[in-house]
Amino acid sequence: MRPGDEIVRIARGWIGTPYRHQASRLGAGADCLGLIRGIWRELYGGEAGPMPAYGSDWRDFGVGDALEEAARRHLVARDGAPQVGDVVLFRLMRHRPARHCGVMVRADRFVHAQEHVGVVEVALSESWARRVDGVFGFP
Repeated sequence: MRPGDEIVRIARGWIGTPYRHQASRLGAGADCLGLIRGIWRELYGGEAGPMPAYGSDWRDFGVGDALEEAARRHLVARDGAPQVGDVVLFRLMRHRPARHCGVMVRADRFVHAQEHVGVVEVALSESWARRVDGVFGFP
């Protein structure tokens, strides 16, 4: 088994889960962070730590770099292009901190929770690729 294969299996298992802000329950609801939390729980058996409340508006600039800070606290920062099984952080607005995340399932595809859609697998298109603001691995 290649590194990342187990993470890919788990991430793809969440596909079809509806979008629910601050949720993290397979089949019941998840947002982008909830997806990562669910993968973490399946890999390690529990939550990485307490989860503070966070707003649903990705344009909320009052929270600073909270997503990146959490990734640095619980995951392993990686240099270079994202690899299969890596968590990718996305900037949704230029010059603003990352506000979205997903998991690479192929070199050119990732799984994420999309508002109004749910957990889906999509292409890492040019539009998504230029928004990558951090790459992290599960420890």
